[in-house]
Amino acid sequence: MNAQDFDARETMQALLARWTERQWLRPLDWAFADFLCREVPDAPPFLILAAALASHQVGRGHACLDMEATLKAPAFALSLPPEGAAAGATAADEGDPPPLPGEVLDGLSLSQWRQALTHPRLVGAGSGNTPLVRIGARLYLRRYWQYEQDVRAEIQRRLAMSTRLQAALPVAAMRQTLDALFPPATAAVGSADWQKIACALAARSGFSIVTGGPGTGKTTTVVSLLALLQALALGAPLPGKPARPLRIRLAAPTGKAAARLNASIANAVARLPLAALPQGEAVRAAIPVTVSTLHRLLGSRSESRRFRHHAGNPLALDLLVIDEASMVDLEMMAAVLAALPASARLILLGDKDQLASVEAGAVLGELCQRARDGHYTPATRDWLEEASGECLAPVLLDAAGSALDQAVVTLRHSHRFSSGSGIGQLADAVNAGDSARLRQIWQQAHADLALLPLAAGDEADFRALIVDGGLAAGPAAKASGVQRKGYRHYLETLQQQQPALDAGKEAFDEWARTVLHAHGEFQVLCALRRGPWGVAGLNQRIARVLRENGLIQASDGWYPGRPVLVTRNDYGLGLMNGDIGITLALPGASDPDWTPRVAFPAGDAGQGIRWVLPSRLQAVETAYALTVHKSQGSEFAHAALLLPEALSPILTRELLYTGITRARALLTVATPGTQRLLEEAAQRPVLRASGLLAEGGWR
Repeated sequence: MNAQDFDARETMQALLARWTERQWLRPLDWAFADFLCREVPDAPPFLILAAALASHQVGRGHACLDMEATLKAPAFALSLPPEGAAAGATAADEGDPPPLPGEVLDGLSLSQWRQALTHPRLVGAGSGNTPLVRIGARLYLRRYWQYEQDVRAEIQRRLAMSTRLQAALPVAAMRQTLDALFPPATAAVGSADWQKIACALAARSGFSIVTGGPGTGKTTTVVSLLALLQALALGAPLPGKPARPLRIRLAAPTGKAAARLNASIANAVARLPLAALPQGEAVRAAIPVTVSTLHRLLGSRSESRRFRHHAGNPLALDLLVIDEASMVDLEMMAAVLAALPASARLILLGDKDQLASVEAGAVLGELCQRARDGHYTPATRDWLEEASGECLAPVLLDAAGSALDQAVVTLRHSHRFSSGSGIGQLADAVNAGDSARLRQIWQQAHADLALLPLAAGDEADFRALIVDGGLAAGPAAKASGVQRKGYRHYLETLQQQQPALDAGKEAFDEWARTVLHAHGEFQVLCALRRGPWGVAGLNQRIARVLRENGLIQASDGWYPGRPVLVTRNDYGLGLMNGDIGITLALPGASDPDWTPRVAFPAGDAGQGIRWVLPSRLQAVETAYALTVHKSQGSEFAHAALLLPEALSPILTRELLYTGITRARALLTVATPGTQRLLEEAAQRPVLRASGLLAEGGWR
């Protein structure tokens, strides 16, 4: 079976219908292809296939269909069939599976596929109104091609502001302020202070990125940067104009990320060393400490993709800071840039090595492709030394460095993971794809790492992990004081500290805070959604284990102790996608019996609790196990990363890194497969199809 067998429209339509029945394609993908068939009856079969696959790839996070990569490795490029697809098989297909993409594309060359796409009503080469756009070997849905164009143009326009901004900076005042914010003792002897460098470079650019791993000080850096900019604004007003602070807004892509930044930024502002500055307290007062979600910032509208703020109604601000920017997809980045005033600056914070958004695009990761090696020009080096006193190592210099390179800084020192931390070393080895280093790390018996093989049919190790965080710790872990905690910890906290029936509201709020904190001490993470090692199967299995151990009363329904994850923003309840709550029992309003309520953190810098009736929660799922994607922006004292038996297209370097770095003190990696699985996954970085950096103009 090869491409010739599908060179008829009816055959191709039947194939796509079967893929959709099997849940290999989304109904949306099929509907798009079917619409094109009906509107343009002479559309070539492989154009219809490409249209369905371009839509499918958007659903998998790609901005476009990379036709060349698809022909080289269809299964991995398309993830068809998807992991767990067998569960979606129909009765009619059980004994007769449809042809695989590799069979359908066998014998089709890239030039032949491109030729099939030369239909003027359906495929264009840029501006126009065709539903598809082809640029080289990349095929876009028009909307995503336009997003990419808009994001590129807006970033390049803001990068072009740098020459003017740099010329207007009072270098002496800037050096004095930076020295006050970053005393010499904050940097190791002989090493560059990358936080100080980041502040200096961002101060002269209309667009900048500060990236770094967990604990590298991104929040501290941005607070210092805001202090620098406000100090300059208050101390050196424009001629003929009174001094005024910059209008600054802080935002994050999710409610959970916004709440985390909200909780930390006020403390960081309070700690700023501003005594040496002439208007130190005025600077402190001018730094915002409230963080909103991007949806709230832009003014989301129900049942619409559009926002209240856009190019025709821009935001009232001078500077926007976006935290956890790796989670911002292409469409949202285009909306943010469109809503910024022409003179406003944009600063992105995030970890370039983390998983990108579930939605299409990996904007931060693409923009930071060259960040590790610097590529700073000699002119940037000279200016940095004058403005900050910091010196760049020769290995980071590149006379041909682009304008984008000069606006990106990688923070290189982790304050969370010491040089001896197994978690930190494991994350670095995974990022480097270094299999030999991975094997060496497991042999070194780090106190904060555990590798747990899960033998098929043996539940003992799995139960021990879920209930108590694993088997008895080894000598190194005991000596370090690292405590293993499983779900027993928060469930016994729930039972033992429950207030009396007649206790006041504050007692129940304090109980909820204690239980939520205890729950955050341990979290199971997984790579997949389907199958026995996916989130659905694991949640059922974990609930059964906890019930059999007498820790919960039931394994379904709204029972005390059930953790739930919000899967869709609910502005009416003040809950955001990614929020986690715990089901607890409160005294009934009209009778003395206990009634279930779900306790969520209030989502601000305070210690409030939001109590919600289960009947009001329309989009939640049990959260004993979370996908690594859903865990982004969170950290847990002990994270247990459960990997599947075999390699999957979803199991990538970025997923491993993100899962590993959710652990603050202890990481357990458990798998029914072999250690080799981890090494193979680390060799496979995410390659999201995109053309954001493929075209020129970045100089």
